Amino acid sequence: MIGNGAQAARAEAVDGASLPADGKVDILKGASILIVDDEPGMRHFLTRTLQPLCRHVDEAPNAEAAGALLKHRQYDVMVLDNIMPGQKGLDWLAAQRAQGGFTDTILITAYADLETAIEALRAGVSDFVLKPFRSNQILTALRRCLEMARLRRENRLLRRELETVGLGRRRRHELVGGDTAIEVVRGMLDRVARVSTPVLITGASGSGKEVAARHLHARSPRAEAPFVPIQCGSIPEDRIEVELFGHAAGAYPGAQAGREGLLASANGGTVFLDEVAELSPAAQNALLRVLEDGVIRPVGTERAMQLDLRFVLSSSRPLQAEVEAGRFREDLFFRVTVVEIPMPPLGARGGDIIDLAELFLTEIAAALQLPALEITQPVRAALLRHDWPGNIRELRNFIERSLIFGRFPLETLAPPPEAGIAPLEETERREILRALELVGGNRSEAARQLGVSRKTIDRKCAQWGL
Repeated sequence: MIGNGAQAARAEAVDGASLPADGKVDILKGASILIVDDEPGMRHFLTRTLQPLCRHVDEAPNAEAAGALLKHRQYDVMVLDNIMPGQKGLDWLAAQRAQGGFTDTILITAYADLETAIEALRAGVSDFVLKPFRSNQILTALRRCLEMARLRRENRLLRRELETVGLGRRRRHELVGGDTAIEVVRGMLDRVARVSTPVLITGASGSGKEVAARHLHARSPRAEAPFVPIQCGSIPEDRIEVELFGHAAGAYPGAQAGREGLLASANGGTVFLDEVAELSPAAQNALLRVLEDGVIRPVGTERAMQLDLRFVLSSSRPLQAEVEAGRFREDLFFRVTVVEIPMPPLGARGGDIIDLAELFLTEIAAALQLPALEITQPVRAALLRHDWPGNIRELRNFIERSLIFGRFPLETLAPPPEAGIAPLEETERREILRALELVGGNRSEAARQLGVSRKTIDRKCAQWGL
């Protein structure tokens, strides 16, 4: 058993304490811990026990020193002694909570009376460990605290996803299709997956920008951490800073308790800011600071929080034009356009249209419990002929509507050409002659633009006596 004072410094961690009970990857490995205790022996014992197992460990001899550390770094868990010279640990913790502090806290105390337990609950303590204790007891409490925090975050993020995902829709984590245009995008995403540089994904609405962002996250070292999509245009302008950065109790009318923001929820993972041009000037200014140094400041507090985030952003509007119009900060523009990846429109992806249609047919039919439809040759031709101005979203809605009514409403797609079917040889002759005219008779250039060999052009021209 480990008691108070110098005894703690001489204690050894028990065998097997460095491994979680279920043998999985230890959740402590990525944790940042703050130890607050006035006894040097206890701090030394806890630091020596935790440093080999955790990503980062800091210690503070009193509440004042701990407060200074919390201004510059966000910790996953704080191990806090209650009885210290000056201010009690629980009183200081309650004040931190009122100022917007969200760090999960384990109280270590030698006094297990009911009054202390009630005070601990009111102050927002996650768990408490009685002194004296063994190293495996504090490690178990830390793992339990970290796991509960992870589950709370996942629950909150899943609830947000359910609110934004319609019936039969599921979030994809990889790009579907084998067309050259999407292969280029896939290659660019894989190339930047292992670095933390911000990535801007551009393209028309519905072209799959969020799927591309999830593809990037799934192939990054952050894949096991949260992916948090934020639709900038759907959050009211007067609420966006509160949603992104969190707030302290009383920060605005009706805010009875503090709340962690979406950026803090994504700590260690990826934030996807959809339609970043919709951010207000104030939010753009705050976002620039986060991109520069990883620091956020919850609304209504003076407390800075250091985060580890990867940002992926999207825009369907040209950001350069938004800068010129004075609606987007120029310095933020240069910061987010280090890596820009354009998403091709669906109409330029050839056979991917059929692959996506078949995928949507299977998924939506199962979700709505409707009989599947067969994509016949006339339907394939109609799907490939249509331009799909609404991109993948339009295709998905078309498939859902088809399943509901039990047939493909081809009359809503682009109609076939009014002229009759011309012989293939006539069409071939017309297009080759047109290409030669446009390039001034340069057969090599005409062949390149038509996607055929120079020999094919020479052979056809010989047949036609040219």
